[in-house]
Amino acid sequence: MLRFPSLLFIALLCSVAHGQPMVASDEKPGPLAREFRAAWIATAYNIDWPSKQGMSAAQQQAEMRRILDSVAKLRMNAVIFQVRPMSDALYDSKHEPWSHFLTGRMGKSPGYDPLAFCIREANARGLEVHAWFNPFRALCNNDIPASSDHITRRNPGITKRYGSQTWCDPGHPTSRAHALKVIADVVRRYDIDGVHLDDYFYPYPKKGLRPFADGRSPTQRRACIDSFVQQLYSTVKKEKPWVRVGISPFGIWRPGVPDGIQAGLDSYEDLAGDSRKWLKKSWVDYLSPQLYWRIDPPEQSFPKLLEWWRDQGKRPVWPGIATQRINGPEDGRKVGEITRQIELTRKIGRNWHGHIHWSASSLIKDQGGIRSHLEKIYTQPALVPPMQWLSHDKPPSPEVRVKQDGKQTRIEWRTATTDLRVAVQAKYKGTWYLLRINGVGSKGITIPRAQAIALTTIDRYGNTSEPRVLAEK
Repeated sequence: MLRFPSLLFIALLCSVAHGQPMVASDEKPGPLAREFRAAWIATAYNIDWPSKQGMSAAQQQAEMRRILDSVAKLRMNAVIFQVRPMSDALYDSKHEPWSHFLTGRMGKSPGYDPLAFCIREANARGLEVHAWFNPFRALCNNDIPASSDHITRRNPGITKRYGSQTWCDPGHPTSRAHALKVIADVVRRYDIDGVHLDDYFYPYPKKGLRPFADGRSPTQRRACIDSFVQQLYSTVKKEKPWVRVGISPFGIWRPGVPDGIQAGLDSYEDLAGDSRKWLKKSWVDYLSPQLYWRIDPPEQSFPKLLEWWRDQGKRPVWPGIATQRINGPEDGRKVGEITRQIELTRKIGRNWHGHIHWSASSLIKDQGGIRSHLEKIYTQPALVPPMQWLSHDKPPSPEVRVKQDGKQTRIEWRTATTDLRVAVQAKYKGTWYLLRINGVGSKGITIPRAQAIALTTIDRYGNTSEPRVLAEK
């Protein structure tokens, strides 16, 4: 559904339509907004989707549509969909079994392909899909019965138990090779826009448990993970160079960095996460540190951490923000905390604008009334910032045909290739608005009657064409 400021929309409905045809125009519609606006869709433990195990395919699909509708109506532009929570698959895989979190039984097909479904439905709403993988967690809970083709049964020698979970040993070359094979398979077979990893490279230390028993020092562990991250980037780019690689590390690189920052976890030592190096070395296309803290406490200050992160490299830093903590037990933060953090992501540092909401369920539930606040911040749709370090080429402008009919404008277009998105701008009462970013394969749209329209194609790297502008005579 197209969204307009309410007074303008009323004015449009009440205006008298005239039969003016549209012709090519030299008018400039203004720049397109750029900001990464995403939400994580977590499937581990059924956090976001599906809401429970064993639902029918139709029920699961209806829930996914509701999530994507909710995200799209807020004028966001991406979802981070967890497709591999524990060496399993929420897609049709020949390498790993169907996820336990779909049906309640690992290895049982849900009757359709959730990732393919998500991509198709998201694309129809103009949303990107970044496939989210956990590279080394084998079982979220050891009580979950593993299917015969799960890694713990096919290759138990590379797995190790840690507390209530089982992990593929990240230091074992076979573990790393298997994770890379799984990810490359998805990149090759699915039309995803990004590959996304979270911060679980090694298990979080548990009080009362001995360290993860791999016999390696923290330095050796970091070397293994550094090698994996570097190989991941080159593997994805070899398959499809336009697919973005993003990682969401723990939000504090090390305690005391920057000065005054405190943390109960040393991600660098405990998780083998030298995430600053990955950013400095440009082994990612974006980094999303989980900055789940508030603005004001100096020991874990959101703006101080964001400023530090955005000074560590040349690639975008799009922080994760804890929308789920609104009115929550952690700190009872108010909705204004989240909107202030979003405003800070637009002001701090040199990187492109962007952020990710943890998680989709908080938006669906309208936690603390967040949706109405976000509607005031996301005033118009926005394009995902471009990957100019990979490509500067402008795609061809679209061919456009317009039909004015009473109070409507029907716009149809054709692009030079089938992998281009189309942004639609329209002029009302002398003001240009970005109405919608249409997904790959879209061919037309009907909007309230406009004085002028402008269509711009967007390629897979985020580059834009010159706008094709038509206006009433």
